Amino acid sequence: MASMSFSATIPSPLLDFSQTRKNPVFSSSWPSMSFSIPSIKSSLGSSKSAFFQNGFSLPSLTASGFVFNSRSSGIYARAATDKTLYDYTVKDIDGKDTPLGKFKGKVLLIVNVASRCGLTTSNYSELSHIYDKYKNQGFEILAFPCNQFGGQEPGSNPDIKKFACTRFKAEFPIFDKVDVNGPNTAPVYQFLKSSAGGFFGDLIKWNFEKFLVDKNGKVVERYPPTTSPFQIEKDIQKLLAT
Repeated sequence: MASMSFSATIPSPLLDFSQTRKNPVFSSSWPSMSFSIPSIKSSLGSSKSAFFQNGFSLPSLTASGFVFNSRSSGIYARAATDKTLYDYTVKDIDGKDTPLGKFKGKVLLIVNVASRCGLTTSNYSELSHIYDKYKNQGFEILAFPCNQFGGQEPGSNPDIKKFACTRFKAEFPIFDKVDVNGPNTAPVYQFLKSSAGGFFGDLIKWNFEKFLVDKNGKVVERYPPTTSPFQIEKDIQKLLAT
């Protein structure tokens, strides 16, 4: 189907396409945080999630340095950037520096984990199963412990490592405990959220939120905490096949 160009005024936090202007000028106003964007281009076609209710979906939008994707949970945006995950170095669970460039060319699932969450058992079990199934095909899981959600990851790094590796036989890499929200957000999570966040960078909602990264170090999908690893398996297979 032919592409369509249109203009829109976008208030936060939702997109409203009911008002259009011929040549709007970018402006911002606080605290309402509403502003206009010069142009938004949309190619109408099939999508996994329908944004409009009148018979068509909005798979992607581009506007002023942002790329938007429509999903069942709303509109997500990623900032147009040349950075990749490989530009970051993190500390592993033993405190050693780990350049993420060592995972170049692999499909990655990045998860903020916790040991005392209601989602812990199901997620760790399924993550371990998927890792065992695809680890020899160029797939890695990167787990980042975080204690920001209900204080459900209070242990030390050695405690976390023992818990994951003993109880769930986790063999995938586990890293140093980090903040994923707030002023002390780890740089790697700043990148992940800006690559697939809300219009102003969505907060991580809870333990076990997931980011799927392709072989080029780019975030291609983000999943809420309630999405089980098994539900992501088909997306992993597709990226491994490319």
